[in-house]
Amino acid sequence: MAHAALLHPARPSTSAAAARRRCGRSSYRAAPPVLPRRSRRRLPRPMALSTTAAQGPAPAPPGLKEGIAGLYDESSGVWESIWGDHMHHGFYESGEAASMADHRRAQIRMIEEALAFAAVPDDPEKKPKTVVDVGCGIGGSSRYLAKKYGAQCKGITLSPVQAERGNALAAAQGLSDQVSLQVADALEQPFPDGQFDLVWSMESGEHMPDKSKFVSELARVAAPGGTIIIVTWCHRNLEPSETSLKPDELNLLKRICDAYYLPDWCSPSDYVSIAKSLSLEDIKTADWSENVAPFWPAVIKSALTWKGITSLLTSGWKTIRGAMVMPLMIQGYKKGLIKFTIITSRKPGAA
Repeated sequence: MAHAALLHPARPSTSAAAARRRCGRSSYRAAPPVLPRRSRRRLPRPMALSTTAAQGPAPAPPGLKEGIAGLYDESSGVWESIWGDHMHHGFYESGEAASMADHRRAQIRMIEEALAFAAVPDDPEKKPKTVVDVGCGIGGSSRYLAKKYGAQCKGITLSPVQAERGNALAAAQGLSDQVSLQVADALEQPFPDGQFDLVWSMESGEHMPDKSKFVSELARVAAPGGTIIIVTWCHRNLEPSETSLKPDELNLLKRICDAYYLPDWCSPSDYVSIAKSLSLEDIKTADWSENVAPFWPAVIKSALTWKGITSLLTSGWKTIRGAMVMPLMIQGYKKGLIKFTIITSRKPGAA
C-alpha cells in the first residue's frame, strides 16, 4: 500500500476554498493500531496538494479505496479480538491513570461524551429516530446508538469483512431489524437527501480524500434540524504568522502516515470553515486530546501481551512496523501537534 506523504498546509482561512486546499487525502477510518498482514497490492503514492488559490484537492490515487478495504478486511478481526467492537479512542478524565479493565468503558464514554457535547436529546419525542454511522467499522457505534435511542441505524464502510461481521453481531444481539451495515463510499453516500436525524462519524474524517466533500455529504443526508457529529484526528491550527507546520512536525506526521497508510490531515479550524460554508448552525468544537491521552499507552501495553505479540508475529512486518510507530502518536499528542477533535453542528430546520 502507498506511503502517503505529509504536505505543507496553507495558512488558516475562513473560506471553504482555502480549507479544501489544505485538507489532505486519506483512507476512510483510522487504521486500528494493529495493522494487517502484508498487502497483496501496492498503491501509488498520493500526489502533492497544491497550495495555489486556483486548485482544490487533488483526486485520490487509483485503487486507494480498494487498498483501504483490504486493510480493514485483514486488520479488524485482530483488533476486535483484543479491544472489542469499538474501533476508536476512549474518553478519560484528564490526567487519570487507567487500568486495562477501564479502557472499554472509556470507549463507551467517548460515545456518550460526544452525544452530550452535541446536546442530542434523550426525550422520547425529540430523540433521533434515524441514524447513519459513517465509517462504521464493525458497527460498535451503530448498535450502541440503535439500542440507546430505539433508532433505525445504517452504517457504511469500505470493508466487506467489516460489514459482514457487523451485521452478524447485530443479528446475534437481536438488532437485525434496527441495524444494517453496507459497503459504500462516504463521499458518495447511497442515501437520499435529508434522511437521518443523527449523522455520526467517529474517527473516520481524518481519512477522507476531500474534507469539503465529506462534510457536504454529511450535511446532505442530515434531516432538517438534524445533528452532525464528527470526532476526528487533526493537526494543530496554524498561527497567523505561519504558512506551514514546522519541518519537525511534518516529519513526525509523515512517519505516522507511512506506518498507518494515512495521507494528509487538516486542522480543526478547517472543519469549522467548511461547516460555515455549508450554512450549518450551532457549530461547536473542542480539543479532547488530554482526555484520550491514556489510550495509546494502553494499546502499546496490549500489544505486549502474549495475545498481542502472537498477533504481531503472525501478521507480518507491516503490523510490527505499526506497533513500533505507536510511541509517535503519544509524542504527537504531547507536542500539541496532534489534536483529537470533536466538531458538531446542526442542519438548518425546514422553513
